[in-house]
This record gives sequence, structure tokens and C-alpha cells, in this order.
Amino acid sequence: MTDTHCHLDFMAPEEAQAALEAAKGFRAILTIGTNPLRNRQALALAEAHPHIWASVGLHPTEARLLSPELEADLAYLAQHPRVRAVGESGLDYYWTPETRTAQYRALDFQHALAHRLNRPLILHVRSKEGDQAEQEMAQWLRHNRPARFVLHAFAGHPGLLAAGLELGGYFGLAGPLTYKKNQALREAARQIPLDRLLVETDAPFLPPEPFRGQRNHPALVRFTLARLAELHGLGLEEMERITDQNAQACFGF
Repeated sequence: MTDTHCHLDFMAPEEAQAALEAAKGFRAILTIGTNPLRNRQALALAEAHPHIWASVGLHPTEARLLSPELEADLAYLAQHPRVRAVGESGLDYYWTPETRTAQYRALDFQHALAHRLNRPLILHVRSKEGDQAEQEMAQWLRHNRPARFVLHAFAGHPGLLAAGLELGGYFGLAGPLTYKKNQALREAARQIPLDRLLVETDAPFLPPEPFRGQRNHPALVRFTLARLAELHGLGLEEMERITDQNAQACFGF
């Protein structure tokens, strides 16, 4: 089993240790950096555990931090052998819509870095009202055509689904796939080819049913995996094999 997106550095040491103990049989866990400090924390975790890998990047809500010095730092860290992706980058108009221009600068830089280093680009997309971020990301994808990318915590937006399918992207499905009122997301998940599916937790955020309101951790990815298997009419072990294989193909664990 693989968790392709979590934030172990957002957990206290005791919480992180318990989470790793619960997921000790996992093939791989990818912990995601979001700013200069957290990039190094993610990398330290990856260096300390053979089944943990890191991604380094600048989250769109932190895009104001982009500078020539940070660009050089990201380029340096992204070459580390325990780093397997760039990001999460993207567009976030939920928390910081006023930084839209800075978000595009950070997104374009991280796309260029991922392309240069042959790393997948992890994309975060979120709007507060309407779907401006999703529509703009679909346009950005078609214009820039990244070689390998993941739509992290995919929420089912039809335009992003169409762009992701057209360009051969991967779709990271998380806890919301299990939420009772998320039938539209489940319908979208049925349309994603088996070789484009990834499962993730975004831990400690986005816990699946029946753990809503609690802290998430990588072992709970099995609930998303089970719902995904059901949607595609497959057994749990078969879907686990498929998503592990996809994670290997995408990230090279």
C-alpha cells in the first residue's frame, strides 16, 4: 500500500511516530514539503526511513516567498536522491486569492524545475466560491503540457478531469472520495483509467469516513482505496496492486 501525499511534518514527533507504526507495512509514503523549512523537515524524514520519500516545493499559499535564493534552494533540494517530486504547487484562491500573480510565478518556476529534473509536478487546486482556480488550472495545463503531473486531492471538477485525462495526468484520490454527499466525485473517479489512479491521505488533513473530525494519518488511506476498488468493481488487493504500481511508475519509489 502507498500513500502518495501526506504531511508528516505537520505532526508532533509522537503523533508522527504512531502514524508510521500504523503504516509500517506500506511500500512507500510520500511526505510533501510546502515552504523552505518544511521542505527540509520532509527530507529529514525521508532520510531517516527507507520507505518514506519527499517532495519539495512552494505551496501556492506561500508563493509570496519566492525569490532567487529560494529558487536556488529548491533546485538544490530537488536533486536529492530521496526527493521524488516537485511541489505541491498550484493555484489556491481559497486562502490567498490576492497572491494570484505570485502563485503563477511559483507555479511556472516549479514546472520548469520538474521538467528539467524529470520529476513529477504535484498540483494543488482550490477555489473559495465558484471554480476560478480549477478553470485556470485546466487552461494552464493545456498551455504548458507538463510531462508528468498529479492532480492532488482531486475533487472531481469536470474541466480538470477532462484536461487531466487529455494530458495523461495522474489523479490523487483522498478521504473526500468516501464522504456521503460526494457522489459527483465518485462518478468522476469511475471515469479515470486504472493506470492514472493514485491514493493519498493529505494527512493530517482530509480524514476519510468514519474518521471525519479526527486527525488523519497514512494508514487510513485503506478506506479511500476500498471505496475506489468498489467504484471500479475490483477487489481491494487488486486495486492496491494497481495503485502501488501507478505510484511506482509516477514517482520511481
